[in-house]
Order: sequence, then structure tokens, then C-alpha cells
Amino acid sequence: MATADFNLSVEKRVKPGTTGSNALRRHGKIPAVLYGHGSQPESIAIDAHAFAELLHHGARNAIVTLKPESGPSETALVRTLQFHPVSHRILHADFQRVSLTEAIVSTLEVVTTGVAPGVKDSGGVMDVVAHQLEVEGPANRIPEHLEADVSNLGLHEHLTAADIKLPEGFTMITPGDTIVVSVEASRTERQVEEAATGPTAAAEPQVIGATDEK
Repeated sequence: MATADFNLSVEKRVKPGTTGSNALRRHGKIPAVLYGHGSQPESIAIDAHAFAELLHHGARNAIVTLKPESGPSETALVRTLQFHPVSHRILHADFQRVSLTEAIVSTLEVVTTGVAPGVKDSGGVMDVVAHQLEVEGPANRIPEHLEADVSNLGLHEHLTAADIKLPEGFTMITPGDTIVVSVEASRTERQVEEAATGPTAAAEPQVIGATDEK
């Protein structure tokens, strides 16, 4: 489970425009915005290296305590990240203010566990159809991911969002009939099945102009 053990120093941005943001990045900082709880969005800056370390240790879906240079600390969640298309470094971050126990909606990655009999015993292919699911639950207990147990999944069977086990206190927001994981026959197996169900004998050709013998 995610915990509230992540702390991050923040500072106010005095030049929130493009020029100011680029200047921050040149100095190893990331421009960011803090919003929520009815307050006006606040332009802040965070240290790029410190933030990358937090993300590496699981802060993407965890409560982060933001500590300003002056004033009280605030708890928040990382909501969106913008990345450079080539270098993939973080260009911008959005934080949402949250209390430790309020219910929030989060998008979580799906991780499969177990071995599907349809793959192991029947030569099928497993396909993760939905890589992310939306859930709602306490902000201080958001799991790092959701597990899809495929250990009972046979050929031509699937798991839906309703089949995914959730931590206590969480509800699924994604529609329950959404297919998450499926096991289907491989291309070779499908060709064999199609051949087996095809016509057993070719129809006799019709000879144009032929007449019945008397």
C-alpha cells in the first residue's frame, strides 16, 4: 500500500510563464502547479532530482507531503506529469491537495499474477486488454497497482473489471463488464480450428452443357 512517507521541498514560482519555467529547468528544477480543496491554483517549483527519487520509490500513487520555505506543509497527490518527447525528462507536474483519509479517484496499472491454464496447457495467447483501471478509495491507502489473477483462466475465457479484487474500502469506477485480460487461441491454433470445421468434401463441379443420358 502507498504510504505518506514522501516529503518534498517546494518553493513559490515568481515567474510562472514559459521564460520562467525554462529558467527553472536549466537550474535543475521542475515547474509545477498545486490545486484543489477550493483554493486558487498555486505555481510552485520542485527539485528535479529529489522528485525523480520519490517517483522511483513509489510516490506516483502515494501521498506526498509538500514542504514550502515558509508556512504549513500540505499533503497532495501527483496527478499529471508532462515529459519531454525525446529525453523523457519531466517538464511539468500537477499536484492535487488531499487529506489523508478523503476518498479520491485514481487510475492504477494492472499487473497479472499466476499462469493461465489456457496458455500453459492449451497453447493460447494471453492479452492484457485494459492496462489501467479507475478506482475510488482513501487517499492514504492507494495501492501501487491492481492484480489480475489469471491462474484459473482457460482458453477463450477472460477477466472483467468486476473480477478484479480490490483492497477494503475501495470501489471500482471502471464499468464492471470491461474486459481486462483474455486468453485466446494463437493464430496457428485458430487456423487448425477453422480447417477442422470447414467442408469435409468438395462439391462436384458442374459441367456446362452436359445432358443426362437416357
